[in-house]
Amino acid sequence: MSPKIGHVMKEALELPSQVRAFLAEKLLESLDFKEPFDLSSEWKEEIDRRYRQIDEDQAQLTPADEVFTEAGKRLQK
Repeated sequence: MSPKIGHVMKEALELPSQVRAFLAEKLLESLDFKEPFDLSSEWKEEIDRRYRQIDEDQAQLTPADEVFTEAGKRLQK
């Protein structure tokens, strides 16, 4: 990693969390994904199935904070 990148990263990590989130969002938006992701037909079908379940209120959704809390607990075991 170049010294310049290290400096930018150090400065960015000292920003308040909301500003870091905004910066992260803008950085991700700036990535050029002109090439489509190469997904297998099985994954495309799975994505479509899950989307339909959510759209038809047939899926049980869990808030992200609960998922991360539970994952953290399991990783500590």
